[in-house]
Amino acid sequence: MRLSVGYELIYDLPQPTPMMLMLNIHFSRAADIVDADHLTVDPAVPVATYRDTFGNWCSRLVAPAGRMRIHTSAILDDSGEPNRVDLSDPQHPVEELPDECLMFLLGSRYCETDRLSDTAWSLFGNGPVGAARVQAICDYVHNHIVFNYDNARSTRTAWDALNEGQGVCRDYAHLAIALCRCMNIPARYCTGYLGDMGTAPPHGVPDFAAWFEAYVGGRWQVFDPRNNVPRIGRVLIARGRDAADVAISNTFGPNTLARFTVWTDEIADAAAAPPRTASGRPT
Repeated sequence: MRLSVGYELIYDLPQPTPMMLMLNIHFSRAADIVDADHLTVDPAVPVATYRDTFGNWCSRLVAPAGRMRIHTSAILDDSGEPNRVDLSDPQHPVEELPDECLMFLLGSRYCETDRLSDTAWSLFGNGPVGAARVQAICDYVHNHIVFNYDNARSTRTAWDALNEGQGVCRDYAHLAIALCRCMNIPARYCTGYLGDMGTAPPHGVPDFAAWFEAYVGGRWQVFDPRNNVPRIGRVLIARGRDAADVAISNTFGPNTLARFTVWTDEIADAAAAPPRTASGRPT
């Protein structure tokens, strides 16, 4: 399967403003890229790149006062297969976990393990372990939270999502991550593209998506409590402890996001017509 992905962000800035961006396809998909997602900014300004502590590819620039357009498009090949999880995969004792996993057991900005520990153990302490426990957590979160795009907010934490019972994909991911960590299962936040291929209409507004990976069975495995069914065409952009680590943009000054557009579409070949687009808002 061949995918077309991309975005357009338009900012209005009253003054020159430094920006940090995390918008490139993750290096783990480098071999699949047919046409690379080169970051383009209008007006043109110098763009420096670096890799953060999680290995994500980042860009930094100083946007001039006025209107700034940030955009890209890319084509990449995809297996067309959904991520599969073997529910018999075991959970690892904390003392046997690889060092790289340990930070993903701890509380973070949006995942308050201290506030959720008692709830997690009361819900999942007597149930299955390993991948089956992660799936039980996803089932609970999927059924507990009602998707509500209109009430999305950047300050909602896992604790808030549990108590409010509503949210968007990042809230589903944060709550599931926090509950996994409470149960001594390393879990990390993921953001990327996820289109509607293989799903029945009506389809939602195209947007970046959030899911998570849990370390079970000796490897990091994908789980998606928002959709909670196998999906195809998932394209990773970045990983971190939670959404604070993988914000698509950080702006250091006043600004207005005037337009936000994302697309993820299957195409027949690289010469196909430009992909369908629709305006949306970040989750």
